[in-house]
Amino acid sequence: MTLHPSGVLAPFALDFLQRGMIGGALVAVLCAVVGTWVVIRGMAFLGEALAHGMLPGVALATVLSLPVLVGGALSAIAMSLGIGALQRRARLSYDTSIGLLFVSMLALGVIIISHSGSFATDATAILFGDILAISDTDLVLLAAAAIVGLTTAAVLHRSFVALSLDARIASVLGLRPQIAQAALVGLVTLAVVASYQAVGSMLVVGLLLAPAVAAGHWTTRIPTRMALAALFGVAAVFLGLLASWYAATAAGASVAASSILLACLSWAARAAIRSVGSRVRHA
Repeated sequence: MTLHPSGVLAPFALDFLQRGMIGGALVAVLCAVVGTWVVIRGMAFLGEALAHGMLPGVALATVLSLPVLVGGALSAIAMSLGIGALQRRARLSYDTSIGLLFVSMLALGVIIISHSGSFATDATAILFGDILAISDTDLVLLAAAAIVGLTTAAVLHRSFVALSLDARIASVLGLRPQIAQAALVGLVTLAVVASYQAVGSMLVVGLLLAPAVAAGHWTTRIPTRMALAALFGVAAVFLGLLASWYAATAAGASVAASSILLACLSWAARAAIRSVGSRVRHA
């Protein structure tokens, strides 16, 4: 059913903005759950690397007129497997492996795009997303991705908690930390690929990290943090789309910027409350 809001919300009467809002909200919820673990585990660099690691697959799919999400997913999976292979075979550190593949995949993606006849258009869509082009089919795929991500996070919650505390404890408890780590990398890959349409490969980490950081100022309980991060993420999508419409700015970039702004405001509000509380206690 099509909604017909009025006043400042009038733009949301448009079908493509409604689809963008719904799709962005699904992405925000998935990123909130996965992003909470990314922040707790200190995996931000991996998220950034995977976002760029999917670039060759997306670029090749775009040039060949194939489904970009499939190309991006295959490319991101290849990169995550490559990171593990470099660690095992070349005995490189985790961050060194990520760094090498990060640059390699980014360069390969740009090389592929540069051979396209519509380089500027393709590059803009790939790097910064096109949330306003989300279709009904995309919504179904995003809903499926969100369900898979949330279900996996719920089933493996205990393993992720133990892994975050100490991998040795997880092993003693029979929770198989290697499998938990692989599953967590898989969730990050899923979130990055699902977020591609909304904010592109350059800005996906903003939506993955900022809401979780914003929520972290108000709670230490993981489930509560995830729920609050989801609210921040959905708010960022709403504000970003609204700002994009009235300021005539790029929608994906506006969403990412809104998420960062909310994280800053969350920190400032929490700091102000602590300052007032400290003055009251010492009064």
